[in-house]
Amino acid sequence: MIRDRVTPGRVIRTVLPAEVADVVALHARARATYYPGGLPQDGTDWTASWRGALTRPDGRVLCVVEAGRIIGLASFRVPEDAPADTVKLFQFHVDPGHWRRGVGAALHAACVEEWRADGRREAVLDVHVDNRRAQGFYRRLGWVPEAAGPGDHHVRMRYALPGE
Repeated sequence: MIRDRVTPGRVIRTVLPAEVADVVALHARARATYYPGGLPQDGTDWTASWRGALTRPDGRVLCVVEAGRIIGLASFRVPEDAPADTVKLFQFHVDPGHWRRGVGAALHAACVEEWRADGRREAVLDVHVDNRRAQGFYRRLGWVPEAAGPGDHHVRMRYALPGE
């Protein structure tokens, strides 16, 4: 488990359960950017979903805090169907007003540090096929996409954690 990472004006730390409303709001703002018709109403209770992620004993949710406000999120754990040395990044969001300011790169570096400390060798994620901006971000960081099949709504990407 990493200690809080502090850089001038920013802290990267574990999200507190009491911050779930802020997490849900940031998540909605970020997701709205790649759904041109607006967020789909699929019946998901995002407050319950995030509360579950925050309280899972086998997962972590990190956040970037700037000026007392959460501006980035990363939720990850070892998925049930994966080898023990693989971690899945389930959610990764930066508040759109803070894009291209190094928030995502700093949050990703904190995730990689944590994954390496936990003995992980590979990370996977699924990114929405229409979220080209995120796909480009992950590629720049070294993630490699797998081919998406016809009708797939997500692209699977893999990341080999750098060695010592």
